[in-house]
Amino acid sequence: MSIFAILISFLIFISFPVKTFAISDPLSVPNNKIGIHILFPDEVDPASKIINNNGKGGWGYVTIPIQASDRDRIKWQRFFDQCKNDKVIPIIRVATVPDGSNWVQPNSFDLVDFANFLGDLNWPTENHYVVIFNEVNRSDEFGGFVSPENYSDILNNAIDIFKAKSDNFFILPAGLDNAASNSRSSLNWRVYIERMYLQHPDIFNKIDGWTSHAYPNPGFSARPDLSGSNKIDSFRSDLNYIRFFTTKKLPVFITETGWSDSNLSEHQVALYYQYALTHQWTDANIVAITPFLLNAQDGPFEQFSFKKNDGTWKEFTTTLSSFATIGQPNPSIIQIKPIATPSAELFPAESPSSQGNALSLLQRFYNSLKSIIGLFGK
Repeated sequence: MSIFAILISFLIFISFPVKTFAISDPLSVPNNKIGIHILFPDEVDPASKIINNNGKGGWGYVTIPIQASDRDRIKWQRFFDQCKNDKVIPIIRVATVPDGSNWVQPNSFDLVDFANFLGDLNWPTENHYVVIFNEVNRSDEFGGFVSPENYSDILNNAIDIFKAKSDNFFILPAGLDNAASNSRSSLNWRVYIERMYLQHPDIFNKIDGWTSHAYPNPGFSARPDLSGSNKIDSFRSDLNYIRFFTTKKLPVFITETGWSDSNLSEHQVALYYQYALTHQWTDANIVAITPFLLNAQDGPFEQFSFKKNDGTWKEFTTTLSSFATIGQPNPSIIQIKPIATPSAELFPAESPSSQGNALSLLQRFYNSLKSIIGLFGK
């Protein structure tokens, strides 16, 4: 990097310092752990009625993916505003883009863009929950190959990049497929975790919590009273194993779980949820439980969908909803304001507000530059 570029970045730094804050323990306040996984921002309103039991509870969770090609500020700010209005806590899972049967391999430069984009939005709560990609111990989720070393690099960089933008970011690792075996296209979760640690011995001290895909396998149909590394209490196996690599207490986010109603009746699934929520998922470490999936419509995920194709809800929806409580998360310290529709005028006259926008653009440029410099310094 040239001396001139370093000087410019330094001048931006001293002129427009970034104000950062800090995450809080989500289990230190009343917490409504009931949630659901959604696919689209406009699903947050119907999701809120389930996870907050039609207003009898409050501040349940939704897990939602955001692709690298979908960074629309107006769209996502409206989503966060709706979350605030509906008393919903978002868990954002960053994703690349699909390429045939695989998801494109992530890279750290994508993380700079994600950190700046998500950091510029106004969130409804103090903690900004971000999951760094998905089931990376499967090749189809990671560019067609499996590399714990590469993902450990990505996660390590993600923590540094997001925290540089704001200490409010609560960084979670990708949920693993605990049913995956050692093969050409997948890796056992224990082997994966150990190799992540060998690549970055401090990696499990740096994350803020643990992400679990607690599916009832085999066949997404196992009874809820069964325990094991591929059952609905798999998070316990995860935490027990991670104790070899860190003494840090990691709150648990079950961002995917659920039974297939291809093999079970709706009533059986409802009973299984009832048992799980009164026995297995009462663990004091659990922050959120967001079963997959609110509305799958047609396709392979229909077997997990809470909503039927005719628009009605399956029986187990009521069961999940009945466990909602009233959460009281720490609110965002930023006043959320609606985003105005962009002006059709391409070059508006200079004004105090346009000067403010220019300062904002310079600040965002500095954030990106600082993060990229950090990447090259690793």
